[in-house]
Amino acid sequence: MLHIVLGASGHVGAAVARTLLKHGEAVTVVTRDAARCIDLKKAGAEIAVADVRDIPGLRNVLLTGQRAFLLNPPAAPSSDTDVEERATVAAIVEALEGSGLEKVVAASAIGARPGQRCGDLTVLHEFEEKLKAQLIPAAINRGAYYMSNWMSSLDTVKNEGKLPSFFAAEMMLPMVDPADLGEAAARRMLEPVDSTEIRHVEGPQRYSAGDVARALAAALHRDVQVATVPREKWLETFIGLGFSEAAAHSYACMTASVVDEQSPTLENLERGRTTLSEYVAAHVQATDNT
Repeated sequence: MLHIVLGASGHVGAAVARTLLKHGEAVTVVTRDAARCIDLKKAGAEIAVADVRDIPGLRNVLLTGQRAFLLNPPAAPSSDTDVEERATVAAIVEALEGSGLEKVVAASAIGARPGQRCGDLTVLHEFEEKLKAQLIPAAINRGAYYMSNWMSSLDTVKNEGKLPSFFAAEMMLPMVDPADLGEAAARRMLEPVDSTEIRHVEGPQRYSAGDVARALAAALHRDVQVATVPREKWLETFIGLGFSEAAAHSYACMTASVVDEQSPTLENLERGRTTLSEYVAAHVQATDNT
């Protein structure tokens, strides 16, 4: 069986591909830049160069496989992310028509809900709904907050001992190692065609920004404090990070949803094996070695 994997140049897609290869499965990864998937090629994957917005080109790749992992890539934050990401969703779903696939597995997000301009929560809900409306059986995995999101502040932490956070220091939320999301999706790729319920995937337990700071402090051997951004400063903070005004509003809405809803207990929950401290320690070590 040949599996097609979108997003293989990122953490989740790469983990999907590697897990399938370890199971002896045939894998073709889809990328716009073959150079970014050289390691996967060395591991045994085939590389197909295609843009997910190129509907005929993507469909031609999908026609070669039996199952596919679908991931909607994030738009550049300097753009109107809502518009761009919804256009990509539409293109991916249209490419499925006539592809002959027997099953797809799609990455979504915990808290996905209907609406407009609330970041991944609303864009990925639309992705889910469009997949349900087409003919190919579609399994949905809703992932928790990526542990990797915190690592974008690593230089600030190293230099200033401060971890910027939009969340209160001890607010608990579901987090997950993106590689664990990929492994969970790969397992779903190998399940029967009719296994299509929504599943939620998070780490071994819930964590806070304070837990991230403590894990970083242990890995870096220095004091690290959480620097919480107050709600009234969210918009200007996103804009200061290079987000367009439209994207800043969308991401502020998504952040508010996470804070206000406090992530209730989830049904159909699958837990990844990587703890926050393990993830942080490994990431810090990897960056020190580069």
